[in-house]
Amino acid sequence: MSSSVLKKPVKLSCIQLASGADKAANLKHAASQVAKAAQAGSNIVVLPECFNSPYGCQYFPDYAETLLPSPPTREQSPSYHALSAMASENKIYLVGGSIPEFSPDTKKHYNTSLIFGPDGKLLGTHRKVHLFDIDIPGKITFKESEVLSPGNKVTLVDLPEYGTIAVAICYDVRFPELAMIAARKGAFALIYPGAFNLTTGALHWKLLAQGRAVDNQIYVAMCSPARDMSASYNAWGHSMIVDPMAKVLVEAEEKEAIIEAEIEGGAIAEARKNIPLNTQRRFDVYTDVSASGVKFEEPGL
Repeated sequence: MSSSVLKKPVKLSCIQLASGADKAANLKHAASQVAKAAQAGSNIVVLPECFNSPYGCQYFPDYAETLLPSPPTREQSPSYHALSAMASENKIYLVGGSIPEFSPDTKKHYNTSLIFGPDGKLLGTHRKVHLFDIDIPGKITFKESEVLSPGNKVTLVDLPEYGTIAVAICYDVRFPELAMIAARKGAFALIYPGAFNLTTGALHWKLLAQGRAVDNQIYVAMCSPARDMSASYNAWGHSMIVDPMAKVLVEAEEKEAIIEAEIEGGAIAEARKNIPLNTQRRFDVYTDVSASGVKFEEPGL
């Protein structure tokens, strides 16, 4: 495993937002909350999945924005430019939740996260790799693949002052291979904008956050929309930040909130010293999934 190096302590915050049908209002509200988090001292700020629109297959095409060629115009992607401004005006690293994307080249829709630096420049992107296609009888049926297409790369983003983060989206958290690859390539945190529902959230949201943390001995941040029972999709909420020993450092409830925690490299080093998984793995018995054939997202889009 590559050594996971967090160069210096950093304050990370997750913003649990309620979003409605008005995209411009959603962007304005997100900007006000990002400013609050920055004013409170956060250096890395995370927004929820589909923060600029309602969540649902019926909404993705209408709210989708064109991101390529990059940078897009303001008309093509008002969310891109709003996120860039949030990052630069507040001098923070911003994991911009996700937005629906339409690619004129492929004629396909994606669920895409944009990550910006303190100068407002795009540092990386992540197209949701695993699409949320589930059927729990009597509870919930959802099929993102009816509208969305999957991304096909692991996303690692270098933050020069701090080190490397991994960014994935919601259902991606259920697939430990993606997280293992990111951790073994040196990420100090796994960051998941997500929108679990009242069924899967109650069952697995905290469990998965803690599982990915304890598997990989790094920090995990899960950022959800706030719960709106009048919406067609009811998010679980409970945004949280988990440490490398799987302790929940901070957790929101279901309403709008900003949660924050200071994360530092010593906790990663201590966890790996006390329980040395990285030196005890048996790659003579099973394959190291990070060893070869992995596609990584290039900087930018």
